[in-house]
Amino acid sequence: MSPHIPHDQLNVVITGASSGTGRGLAERLAAEGASVVIAARRTHLLKEMERQYAPKMIAVTADVSREEGIAAVFEAAMSQLGRIDVWVNNAGAIAIGPFTESPLAALAQMTRINLLGNMYGSHYALRQFKQQGYGTLINVSSFASKVAFPYLAAYSGSKSAISGLSYALNQEMQLEGRTDIHVCAVHPWVMNTPWTEHAANYSGHEIDMKPLDDPDDIIDAMYRLIDHPQESVEVGFKVKGTSLSSHLLPRMTEKISGQFVQNLIYDAPPAEFTAGSLYDPVFEGTSVHGDGHGHPRPDESK
Repeated sequence: MSPHIPHDQLNVVITGASSGTGRGLAERLAAEGASVVIAARRTHLLKEMERQYAPKMIAVTADVSREEGIAAVFEAAMSQLGRIDVWVNNAGAIAIGPFTESPLAALAQMTRINLLGNMYGSHYALRQFKQQGYGTLINVSSFASKVAFPYLAAYSGSKSAISGLSYALNQEMQLEGRTDIHVCAVHPWVMNTPWTEHAANYSGHEIDMKPLDDPDDIIDAMYRLIDHPQESVEVGFKVKGTSLSSHLLPRMTEKISGQFVQNLIYDAPPAEFTAGSLYDPVFEGTSVHGDGHGHPRPDESK
């Protein structure tokens, strides 16, 4: 970002910070001395993190699917820090299962969290960046925005929209001559975080989406963007390979990826339908890393 700000002087906002990559990035930055506003719905986890990294963390309970949630995050950051150097829209949700078997209300709620959460966060962040004259916005998209994935249709749609939103906003800043304002879209593969504890699942089977990528890889990617922003980052060789293949051989790529997802789902043991954390946060899944199945490692659970 420009002007360059040492990490021990940075003011950063991170949504979806109570577990997974959001938590990992927040802890890394706070350990370096950055002031980090952490936002999520699980107040008790945020407060634990705030106490551990005091006075460098500021906890804000917020539902990103509602504008007032993002407004509360923004107001806390400005009132306590005075400026925002980096804003990371990391909060997200996923619903897995056949499109017509998944409740429409659940798909709509997932879209509100993913797309509207990013849109609200981007709007508040960019307005402030324009006043300051600089800032870096990081929006977390997905590999699912690069190629069609069945049984993740609405999720893929919401993530494709996040990528499109980010690209358009980045161009808008360039056209306005705001060379010190950057909008970055990050595209990870399925990560080994506790995300399955939070996922809405209408497939009728357990979720086991192997092979999984190390969440440290996306944490590293977001961390690098703070000093070296890029419009789009594909994290890991699986995303890069899938993206390239979808451009060179789109039909074959879609057929292979579709069969891959179908086999992963229907070869897994049966499971009851669940809305996961779409409507209310769940207590499970508090760590950065999972155990290979998306469950928290015993030594990281808090």
